[in-house]
Parts: sequence; C-alpha cells; structure tokens
Amino acid sequence: MLEVGTLAPDFSLPDQNGEVRSLSDYRGQKVVLYFYPRDNTAGCTKQACAFGDLYPQFTERGAVVIGVSKDSVASHKRFEQKYGLPFVLLSDTNKEVLQAYDVWKEKKLYGKVSMGVVRTTYLIDENGTIAKAFGKVKAADNPAQMLGELA
Repeated sequence: MLEVGTLAPDFSLPDQNGEVRSLSDYRGQKVVLYFYPRDNTAGCTKQACAFGDLYPQFTERGAVVIGVSKDSVASHKRFEQKYGLPFVLLSDTNKEVLQAYDVWKEKKLYGKVSMGVVRTTYLIDENGTIAKAFGKVKAADNPAQMLGELA
C-alpha cells in the first residue's frame, strides 16, 4: 500500500464510456479512489451501490468517487447501467495502475494462491497527495467509512 503523505501516482485510463480520464484532471478536489476485484460480484456490487447511494453526500463535501478494476470498458458500462452508478469507473486491463498503487497482490482463497486486487481505498487531497489509505477494506462498510473521513 502506498504511504500517506506521498504524491499519488498520476494515471490515464478509459472510463465506462471510453473517455480517458487522468487523476490530474481532479486537482482541486478530494478524490476517493477505490480499487476493487471485479464488476458484478457480490462484494463489489455492494460496495459500488453504497458509494452510489452516498454519492450526493460525497459531492456536497467536495469529493469525487472513482472506482478502478481490471475489467473492460464494456463490463464497466454494463455494471454502471445495471445499478445506476453515478460515478466514474476506470478500466485498467494492463494492471499498470493496480501495480502503481500496490493493490495487485498474491491472494489465498481456500488454499489456492492467485494474483488479484486487494480491495483498497485511498483518499487523495486537493493537491494530489495521499491523505488516507485503507487496505483490505470491508466492501459494505467502506463507502460510509470514507464519507466519515471527509467530515
């Protein structure tokens, strides 16, 4: 996980509409940058829908929410439409940003070892510095936790 107080690595990735977005586009705003394993899985859906439900409160507090996974642009579009998600989902099929943010890790499930995304959320301040970092977050609790960090 990246350290609090360090400059968040800039990146450019396509969103669910195919539009390329860069972290630097959001300078001057707080950014809740969350990394999740996969669209349309139980935990990831709970997390995304909770961020969606709370999104007006995030914007009231001057923050944007950005979700990142290795899913394709098309997968993100279906995910957004199915659940009415009001925020940006970025596609990192090459896993470059996942690796830059140190969330692509070895995982163990039922004794099987594989590589995957460790659910992680960063709060990035208006200057692009990591203000808070949370690893191995609980999907259902993370959105409310992050909203509390903005209070």
